[in-house]
Formats: sequence, structure tokens, C-alpha cells
Amino acid sequence: MSDAQLLHLVIGGELTDLGPNANQFKDMSKVDFVGAFANYDDARRAWKSAAQRTVDNAHMRYFIIHAHRLLDPRDDGHDH
Repeated sequence: MSDAQLLHLVIGGELTDLGPNANQFKDMSKVDFVGAFANYDDARRAWKSAAQRTVDNAHMRYFIIHAHRLLDPRDDGHDH
């Protein structure tokens, strides 16, 4: 899939632990949404900037999520 078809979301927050596969946020209500980007290079710059701002907190981590499928809440497969 080409980069033009992806939406890159940058989010971060405090994790519950620091294991090698740790990716569970301590408090989902405090997740930091940095932004949504049309290309990976812009997302990476935003990710790096956010990560550098929180270098003093070892449990804080930022991630780039590559979204390739948009879900329309009006067509969620449930009868309303």
C-alpha cells in the first residue's frame, strides 16, 4: 500500500510498564494526540519532537499508527 493511502496518527502517553513489548497506556483518558499526518516523514518529525519533550519521564512513549482503513460510524454493521 502506498504512503498516499495511509493516514499516520501520532499518539503517546504514560505506559504501565517498560518491557520490550510494552504498549498499554496507564490512563487512556490522558493519551496525548499529537496529530494526524498525510505522510510518514511529517509523522516521524512530530513523533520525534513529542518524544524529546518527555525524555525526563521514562514511562512516557509516543507511537506512529498507520491507519489504512477508515470506518464510517454511520455504517458500523449494527441495527439502530
